[in-house]
Amino acid sequence: MELTGAQILLESLKKEGVKYIFGFPGGAVIDIYHYLPEYDFEHILVRHEQGAVHAADGYARSSGKVGVCLVTSGPGATNTVTGIATAYMDSIPLVVFTGQVPTALIGNDAFQEVDIVGITRPCTKHNFLVKDVKELALTIKKAFHIARTGRPGPVLVDLPKDVMQAKAEFSYPDKIYLRSYNPHYEPNKKQIKRAINLLCKSSRPLIYAGGGVISSKANEILTTFARTFRIPVTTTLMGLGAFPADDELWLGMLGMHGTYAANMSVNNADVLISVGARFDDRVTGKISTFAPRAKIIHIDIDPTSIRKNVQVDVPLVADCKLALENLFNFLVDMDDVNWETKHVEWLEIVKEWKNKHPLRYEKSGTYIKPQFVIEKIYDLTKGEAIITTEVGQNQMWAAQFYNYKYPRTFISSGGLGTMGYGFPAAIGAQIANPDKLVIDIAGDGSIQMNIQELATAVSYNLPVKIIILNNGYLGMVRQWQELFYNKNYCATVLQKNPNFVALAKAYGAEGFRIDKQEDVEPVLKQALFSKNTCVVDVIVEPEENVYPMVPAGASLTEMLLV
Repeated sequence: MELTGAQILLESLKKEGVKYIFGFPGGAVIDIYHYLPEYDFEHILVRHEQGAVHAADGYARSSGKVGVCLVTSGPGATNTVTGIATAYMDSIPLVVFTGQVPTALIGNDAFQEVDIVGITRPCTKHNFLVKDVKELALTIKKAFHIARTGRPGPVLVDLPKDVMQAKAEFSYPDKIYLRSYNPHYEPNKKQIKRAINLLCKSSRPLIYAGGGVISSKANEILTTFARTFRIPVTTTLMGLGAFPADDELWLGMLGMHGTYAANMSVNNADVLISVGARFDDRVTGKISTFAPRAKIIHIDIDPTSIRKNVQVDVPLVADCKLALENLFNFLVDMDDVNWETKHVEWLEIVKEWKNKHPLRYEKSGTYIKPQFVIEKIYDLTKGEAIITTEVGQNQMWAAQFYNYKYPRTFISSGGLGTMGYGFPAAIGAQIANPDKLVIDIAGDGSIQMNIQELATAVSYNLPVKIIILNNGYLGMVRQWQELFYNKNYCATVLQKNPNFVALAKAYGAEGFRIDKQEDVEPVLKQALFSKNTCVVDVIVEPEENVYPMVPAGASLTEMLLV
């Protein structure tokens, strides 16, 4: 039987096992929405297309599945670009469907026409413009395959209106083969042996893990590997949760706002095992001084990430899980090495660094300390919540003072640093995990960028919690202005913030305000265990800074401490 392009699209999504579509309708996709009620998908109607992509992103990060969103042409499509770039930088699997004007009008400056394929080419893993309805099902199969395999990422499929109206027989392929796209999963045995040789000779090894550990489901083997061979572990921001934060081998996050122990360990390690990380500038600091004493083993499925920023000694292009399993199986059978005692001296040095400069903050003062709020959230949730964040100081405090024990429980915009990401991402995470507590740690600046999604959360009865660390500033920019620009607080003072409690209630959510330290625990408890969408406005220390901090261009050892 012949189906329209709109029906073929929906049938294809059904074949892919899609349950949720985050979207916003418009003229170019009205044919799709016409048939949508005939299917079992749950369409999540957001209030802005950027919110749709971030919500699909949060769904993908927290579930490990491909997130899907659907928007119209022109401004609907361009509103997705920030969300697509966010997912691209953090390697998140999304398929974004955009409406397009009829093929005959493409290039004629038609109403709501934009070259979204051209616009998104630099920030998608791949994108497609479907010109023939007969190619539609195959294109969708390719899109999902590309999005979820290898190094994951967003794929955009542009759908002209006449293609959605045209008819063809529906046939969905079971498998797909792309001649020019073949991710390499198995590690090279020769490189494995070179890595093993370095590890056997090492006396000060260090594991540096990134988001690739989580996307490849390598967290369990990473933990087993570290514990078996007694190797301390640090992670990037995106890697938080890949290794349990309550383990004695955990050093905390490294980099610009990393811990003293993590940064000092990188500087003194003799072998650095990088797993699923890309040596981002926020991690390395001054490149010429990064890990100066270490031989570097770099495991990554993306060959373009290896030697992109840092020269490495043993490149391993492979899936993180498979590479770690191979290394483990070789090393564990070595009878001539006592792994229990091999790194005792190194572990004592690392322990001393942890004890010398733990994460801390000055607890005196008139205002509530934002770090204290994060600690209380951790205590009340026992570390079992899914935490999303906006971007800035709120993000760093959430990374530092909430101890992540599991993967996919810290959800944040790492590479792009997108303000307004956390709340819609929390909506997606809550939909993916209806029985879990999902909390967005926000700043009073970031939350206003997508606060309209309160309508989405309330409409779908999502018990998402938004904790606003309200300091009256664009805090991270203000911190830089204080430290490096003579306290010239230009355009960072938020003088006219809304009444967040009243705003929450206007949307039908619950609103709370905390301005006394003794109220932090009881009010948080009331909000966190409510069954409704809640906004908690916490008035915190206005000029509190995030420490440790490595200034731009400095080495990791040149940390500013509290």
